[in-house]
Amino acid sequence: MPPTSDGLRANGGHRLRQSAPQAPSDSAPMPARRKPRRPADTPTSGTPGCATPTAPAPKRPLLTGRLLKSLAITAAGAVVGMGTLGLLWPMPDRALAPTADVGPASLAAPPARPITLLVIGSDAERIGAPINKAAPAGPANADALLLVRINPEGPLQVLNLPTEVAVNLPGQKGPKRLGEAFRLGGVALTADAVRELVGLQSPAPDRYLVLPRGALRDLVNGLGGLELSPPRRMGYTDKAQKLTIDLEAGLQQLGGAKVEQLVRFRDQWLGDTGRRSNQQLVATSLRERMLQPERLVKLPFLVSQLQPKVETNLSPSETLSLLAAGLDGGKPVQFASLPLKPAEEKHKGLRQLDPGATPPLWKEPEAP
Repeated sequence: MPPTSDGLRANGGHRLRQSAPQAPSDSAPMPARRKPRRPADTPTSGTPGCATPTAPAPKRPLLTGRLLKSLAITAAGAVVGMGTLGLLWPMPDRALAPTADVGPASLAAPPARPITLLVIGSDAERIGAPINKAAPAGPANADALLLVRINPEGPLQVLNLPTEVAVNLPGQKGPKRLGEAFRLGGVALTADAVRELVGLQSPAPDRYLVLPRGALRDLVNGLGGLELSPPRRMGYTDKAQKLTIDLEAGLQQLGGAKVEQLVRFRDQWLGDTGRRSNQQLVATSLRERMLQPERLVKLPFLVSQLQPKVETNLSPSETLSLLAAGLDGGKPVQFASLPLKPAEEKHKGLRQLDPGATPPLWKEPEAP
């Protein structure tokens, strides 16, 4: 169809209005010629076969006010829904969730038979120290002696042996203090003297443990200190030993250095008897502290740390086995001490057993 005079061209039965070209002005730059779009990129009109370029749609903000409001309502609904589900199926309380049992039995299997352990509290700072830096000065003496019987089928029995009791030692003239046996012959001579004193059957005691002062402090500090109640105010200074004891009476938390002061304090009226009483306080508190679950789980590590600082014929696994039996909270602890005659000045601090008094709480069974 030929073009009409009114500027309209027929195309498929429809008319398309075209803009009249405008003459360029001298002052305005010529507009850049646009590259024509490909048909696939050109939006089409509602009329088939007709296409015309359109201006790009303006960009909308990512989150409009209406959209934010809609998201807030949706989140609130989700929270309410979850709360409602929580009423129907509440989350389990973690405190009530089953946990692994933490108890002495978790340390190791207990021994198959009763074991007698000789504990020697040395007045030396460390194992192998040539000088004890205590009184009397010289090689290490035994400041404390405990005979412990660990029975997997019975109570834990502790016999506190007096270091001042008179004993006859081979190769020595006259009676000596039991505590001197360690200085004169080490563990072997001490064990022989204790065996004869108490009436043990050889080879008891089965095991031994020498605990110097430094290892005692490390043990107490490794357990986070001990809760103890010194019976009275304790004050003492010895410049020769470089020892100062300064403890208040009453219940308190004591670290390793303070616990060492407590076990070394010798009351001027009670003497070694008062010292043994303080040692029993410490032994009881040590056991109570080890029984706490948060301390109990640390015992294997603590045993491995202390192993090179003590002298013993116990392996780490044997130590844990004895602890498993000795820390059984369902069994009582029985303390006992050897009966002694009153101290006499002529004996120069040595004391004798009282044969007429009550015998020790326990004795080793006779061999069949």
